[in-house]
Amino acid sequence: MVDECNSPYKSYSAFGGNPYFVDLETLYKKGLISLKELEAAKQQTPYSCEFERLICERFSLLKLASKRADKEKPQIEEFIKTHSHIGNFCEFMALKMANDYKVWNEWTVFEYKEEDLFAWQFIQYEFFSQWKEIKKYCNSKGIKILGDIPIYVSYDSADVWANKDLFELNENGSMKDVAGVPPDYFSKDGQLWGNPLYNWKKMKADGYKWWQERIKAMLEIFDAVRIDHFRAIESYWAVPVEAKTAREGKWQKGPGMDFIEKIKEVSKDKLIIAEDLGLITPEVHRMQEKSGFPGMRVMQFGFLDDSDSTHLPHNYINNCVAYTGTHDNNTLLDFVWEASEENRRRLLEYCGYTGSNWDKGYDSIIRTLYASSAGIVIIPIQDILGYGADTRLNTPGSAEGNWTYRVTREQIMGIDKEKYLHLNKMYKRK
Repeated sequence: MVDECNSPYKSYSAFGGNPYFVDLETLYKKGLISLKELEAAKQQTPYSCEFERLICERFSLLKLASKRADKEKPQIEEFIKTHSHIGNFCEFMALKMANDYKVWNEWTVFEYKEEDLFAWQFIQYEFFSQWKEIKKYCNSKGIKILGDIPIYVSYDSADVWANKDLFELNENGSMKDVAGVPPDYFSKDGQLWGNPLYNWKKMKADGYKWWQERIKAMLEIFDAVRIDHFRAIESYWAVPVEAKTAREGKWQKGPGMDFIEKIKEVSKDKLIIAEDLGLITPEVHRMQEKSGFPGMRVMQFGFLDDSDSTHLPHNYINNCVAYTGTHDNNTLLDFVWEASEENRRRLLEYCGYTGSNWDKGYDSIIRTLYASSAGIVIIPIQDILGYGADTRLNTPGSAEGNWTYRVTREQIMGIDKEKYLHLNKMYKRK
């Protein structure tokens, strides 16, 4: 799920599926929507998500489909019965609709319409059923899917509503301190995320059951997961709820290795990636190394200055995952374009390109990442396609204009597959 800013990092549920990802053609083939309804719902702009239109139109169409799904009711009911967190989410959304979408602590109506509840149950059943088929197909082609787990959840979520004791809340249900990070590369005032903080003492008392269930659920739909803001497990930035910026926060001790061991109990041999970016202390390094989880390296960060950064490819270890940039970075092309002349020259020379036309050195940067010691290399689709800043996915600290980038089938089919096949063979990457 996503929030009103379309961000997956502050969603209505850590367990629920996004209704916008339910495939309408599948519903049409099942006779749950008409051809006319399918055609009317088609995307009109190919390169960006039409979130405003989706908000206005998609749920009503899916609800209409749910009214035609009588034959699937037994399977839907069984699915909800065996997925309690998703059941909570469906109830939460039905109540949210009954309260004109107000935040849960402002609700005055505590009865929902049965048809709204079933619509959400139908949506979740369809989402997970369809996703299961996609994952099965990908795995059959040797493709593994990496998921992302935001460290925090939204205050206005089924997770907090159904598990208030697991979060740092006042007696009236309001938040105490909120999540964020101190001033960093992305923001001089830090980032004030506004998520509720966990009651780690309470979570520890039951063996971090909620987190174990979350990890287990994610590893059922993904082959591997990345834990976002991993450093918060060692210590996290707590900001007073009334603060204007994240500068007013302070560090609090996190659950540490005790929590990680509980995560490893359920993840078993599945890959867990630790997003160890930001202000990383020796304590965080030791915790990450002890966990055995591979950390992250971001090539762009290695060329912000002339320091011997851990993000420079010659410093990569095998037990790490290396990126040109993440969803929070600018695209590689625009990073090179906006770099100072000195930093751009340093980057291209490092990657073995000495020509005068810097734009022709782009492939040398990609090749250098492939040639590094990193056990896994990940290149965002925008960087594979060589696109600029207009395709940037997210700008941290900015609430508007994010998460809208969309790639088309034609663009993907235009990728030089032989080039990447050659790089994979050359550097022994599967």
